[in-house]
Amino acid sequence: QVQLVESGGGLAQPGGSLTLSCAASGTIFGINVLGWYRQELGKQRELVAAIITGNSTHYEDSVKGRFTISRDTAKNTVYLQMNSLKPEDTAVYYCKATNFRPHWVRWGQGTQVTVSS
Repeated sequence: QVQLVESGGGLAQPGGSLTLSCAASGTIFGINVLGWYRQELGKQRELVAAIITGNSTHYEDSVKGRFTISRDTAKNTVYLQMNSLKPEDTAVYYCKATNFRPHWVRWGQGTQVTVSS
């Protein structure tokens, strides 16, 4: 089974940048959807960005132009480059892998991002 481990979270100032990494224990080549989600305390988990087979990407409206999702199949790693961070970006960020056939879903354990001055 593919396991996912996030890293790169931490404290950033408003306007600053962080890069999150999601390292997979197996190959990410061929996985249909690789996504980053976030969850604020007391709120539902929401999709932030996803990269889909064929390299098409999707972004939640509030992060468009600020966040970039990418993947490196040689390193089996998915990245989320976050620029121009805002306090409202503060959340636990999770990596998710979804495969259609056979169907399976994997989540990472999450990494905390705090944006504060």
